[in-house]
Amino acid sequence: MGAVLLEELRTFTARLQCAEAASGDPGLGIDLLDAIETLKSVGCAVQAVITDDVATSIRADRRARELPRAEWDRGIASQIALARRESPNRGGRHLGFAQALVHEMPHTLAMLQTGRLNEWRATLLVRETACLSAADRGIVDRRLCSDPAILDGVGDRGLIARAKALAVELDAASVVRRHRKAVSERRVTTRPAPDSMAYLSVLMPVEQAVCLQATLGRDADSLIATGDSGGRTRNQLMVDLLFERGTGASVASGVPVAVNLVLSDETLLAGGHEAAQLHGFGPVPAGIARQLVADAVDRDTETSLRRVYSCPRSGALTAMESQSRTFPKSLRKLIDLRDRTCRTPWCDAPIRHHDHIRSRRKLGKTTARNGSGLCEACNYAKEAPGWTARPVHNPGRTHLIDLGTPTGHHYRSAAPPLPSAARQSEVEAVLIAHLRAS
Repeated sequence: MGAVLLEELRTFTARLQCAEAASGDPGLGIDLLDAIETLKSVGCAVQAVITDDVATSIRADRRARELPRAEWDRGIASQIALARRESPNRGGRHLGFAQALVHEMPHTLAMLQTGRLNEWRATLLVRETACLSAADRGIVDRRLCSDPAILDGVGDRGLIARAKALAVELDAASVVRRHRKAVSERRVTTRPAPDSMAYLSVLMPVEQAVCLQATLGRDADSLIATGDSGGRTRNQLMVDLLFERGTGASVASGVPVAVNLVLSDETLLAGGHEAAQLHGFGPVPAGIARQLVADAVDRDTETSLRRVYSCPRSGALTAMESQSRTFPKSLRKLIDLRDRTCRTPWCDAPIRHHDHIRSRRKLGKTTARNGSGLCEACNYAKEAPGWTARPVHNPGRTHLIDLGTPTGHHYRSAAPPLPSAARQSEVEAVLIAHLRAS
């Protein structure tokens, strides 16, 4: 039955991909949008039920084989993530979402199955009731979702407000405990933004966030009022003040901590146009990369140049000049520069572990080919029963890993190529011509 359903689903997907547009009929177009939105919600509900069933089956199998309890859940979220082409972190969220709907929130699941609630709004309900017991969560589920008319026309903020109000009414103590836990998880993160910029995000208690923003705004206004703004806008001043107070250095003095900027010799020396790679951030336009190097030199910032060697055809990292006598340290740095982020497909978390692809228990060597950069969660997940990993022989091309899951599915992970000149640099051309002439 399952195989037949899978084939029917694939056939329907192919038909939907080939479906014609509304042919200029806006009314039909709106009806199609509505129908497809319902289809998405129904699909989300089915995914949730299947996700819970997969997790339940895997746990039951491990329990029957008398594996330690600590092994029952290992790697399940990662398998869900790979199937959905998502990161392991998202896979864990999908798994928790599915378990909450199937076992504790039947009315929310029913609304999702009929298309009266979309995945995001169902996620909000699951999130805002996460601190409650199963019984109290069921009460919120019944009060808000037993009748589709209750949330009809209510926006996201209104839905969150209603769920929060009910949570406080049912168990105020758990809401307080959840707040305390949230405070303990305060953190600072960055993520890329367009135009070679970045977002610096700070998760902190709301009163601290409001105070910080108000203080930066007040001091920026003071600089503008006294004529010391240097032509900068209020927003620019607030950013510069945050940087200066957080690092202890002025904006004009440059970045006081080490950064790894990887760029080809042509980009650095011959005006090449290939983007550089800023480790931990991503691609940086060639002109901006050269400017970063020039600024560092002009400001007498401590700057070092380390050569890395890549395959001319594929751009894959093959070796790196060592500045340390400790081989493992250089090898870890090489893996960091080659892989950039966790090598698990669709996971772009920072590298935390340097892993033997073929484990040392199976005589795996400590080499760049047998090494990969993984986040902590992915490294632990692949240690669960049934997972396999092996480096794929791929001469002259980028580093390749084959990852196998306990269900027999296989996924391949290719390391991103390093910046490498698409053509010979002018310097190389002159040298080669000179050698041939001699």
